[in-house]
Amino acid sequence: MSLVSSASAPRRAIPAARRTYRVPVAIGSTISLLAIAAIAYLLWPTWRAQPVGDPDRTPVSIGETLFNVPTKAFRVKFQRHSGPQERVDLTFLYPSLAPPERPKRASAEDIEEFHPIDRIFVSIAAHHDALAPEMRLRTIYPRYLTPSSQQQVEDGLTLRPFVDASPYSAEDLFAAEQPPFAARCTRDRQTPGMCISERRIDGADLTFRFPRQWLTQWRDVATAIDRLTAQLHAVRG
Repeated sequence: MSLVSSASAPRRAIPAARRTYRVPVAIGSTISLLAIAAIAYLLWPTWRAQPVGDPDRTPVSIGETLFNVPTKAFRVKFQRHSGPQERVDLTFLYPSLAPPERPKRASAEDIEEFHPIDRIFVSIAAHHDALAPEMRLRTIYPRYLTPSSQQQVEDGLTLRPFVDASPYSAEDLFAAEQPPFAARCTRDRQTPGMCISERRIDGADLTFRFPRQWLTQWRDVATAIDRLTAQLHAVRG
């Protein structure tokens, strides 16, 4: 009789309090997970995760100024990434202004044979409110130029040497008005002379370096600098 009674007895029901306790716990866990996901999304560095419209270019911000740099143009490997940077160093073939391909392993014959420079080197750096290149040209350089020694050397391009005791000893200043152009160049000695020409865009200064011998075609060089400046600063939607 007792066996029948125990078999036929109904199972004990789960208390209602325990069921009602599980519901708010599940809701609270879901809300916590959603909050964590939202915070992670907001804090994630989106400038790395966003896809680049042109895979051949790398967007970088220098001095809070955006530049679109051809990826193959980077000279320094650790600079080859998108996002804010203090400085980047680039190189372009001249006169095509295309970024160079990966260099091939040099042979013994290549090392022994001298090859003229066929590249224009570009550095972009934050200027941190330093004196602008145009102001340096008008206010600093004239203090160190030799007096009354201006020479016209090439189709509107003039040359003035710096005095030997100046910070720019053994250098010459080349300038032209149309198109506007200025370059400070070392003189040819044991190594060929090199020139630098500078431009400022918002928070960054662009420094272009090229061989002094190119000044025989200085208008082409000035056009190349203008083209590179426009291409690097082109903001793409």
